[in-house]
Amino acid sequence: MKKIVLFLAVIFSLVVQAQPPQSKEKKEKLKALKTAYISTELNLTPEEATKFWPIYHAFEDKQHEIKQEKWKRYLDANESSLNELSTKEASALLQKVELTEDATYLERKKFVQNLKEFLPAIKILKLLKAEASFNRKLLQQFRNKKDPK
Repeated sequence: MKKIVLFLAVIFSLVVQAQPPQSKEKKEKLKALKTAYISTELNLTPEEATKFWPIYHAFEDKQHEIKQEKWKRYLDANESSLNELSTKEASALLQKVELTEDATYLERKKFVQNLKEFLPAIKILKLLKAEASFNRKLLQQFRNKKDPK
């Protein structure tokens, strides 16, 4: 389950990052759509929503920051430069990848722990399902735009 959520989060981030630089408005629109979708799926009480959204947006911002750092530091290398890495350099790069994945996982774990303080477990599970569902729909929409039949 964790791997699936992580995979979908990576796909989502790739779709968002693949947008042109002028797409700040699109990112905001996407964030609003995701917020509305999750709100509908979770059916949060006003008290829950007041606590939930600041934590959720802080979590998403942290995840985005980790992913940006990941791309900036070591995934911008193209295949030819990867082929030119020494074994030692490749090992160091792989270690950075693993550290980033660990950081992503630890942030998700901390996020869930924070949610457990005021949300029932069923709503946290619904959140995971809603995020995955939203990301699938987003990816499907992206594919349909890219490959019109």
